[in-house]
Amino acid sequence: MKFLFDFLPLVLFFVAFKVAGIFVATAVAIAVTVAQIGYLLVRRQKVSGMQWAVLVIIVVFGGATLVLQDETYIKWKPTVLYWSVAVTLLGALAFGKNFMKSMLAHIFTMPDPIWFKVCVMWGVFFIAKGALNLWVAFNFPLETWVTFKVWGSTAIFFVFAVAQIFWLSKYMVDEPEGKPH
Repeated sequence: MKFLFDFLPLVLFFVAFKVAGIFVATAVAIAVTVAQIGYLLVRRQKVSGMQWAVLVIIVVFGGATLVLQDETYIKWKPTVLYWSVAVTLLGALAFGKNFMKSMLAHIFTMPDPIWFKVCVMWGVFFIAKGALNLWVAFNFPLETWVTFKVWGSTAIFFVFAVAQIFWLSKYMVDEPEGKPH
């Protein structure tokens, strides 16, 4: 359910783009993201660091797109987000902190060198994903970029995540016996 909640701004961005163009789509993405954070706060639910980052980046880059009436800024938004994630993951490693291990240690039991590889792989993945976004954004028509941003980029993420799960499956934590599903 959380995935659908997080995916909602992208889907509504896509629909608004198809119906009314990039500027309306950008305004919709900003409004829906602000509404999501507001909903979580009103419900007294935790807003993750990633959700706050997405909010700030969409407001800044989406706002610049609307104020300046220039689609360039919204095209940069995914890359800034992806590269911010990459810098966070890889930068934390330099200080002895592995965010991938922090997030996934309840699912996988692995030696630290494997955790290090996983974190580096995700960091490099987000660098590449950001570069790919720029390549599509500035070498193809706007409609192609929007379709790629919503569907292609999401598919790439899931393919990479599933590949990681298969690679790491031997390290998965077993469920305790007798625990109901």
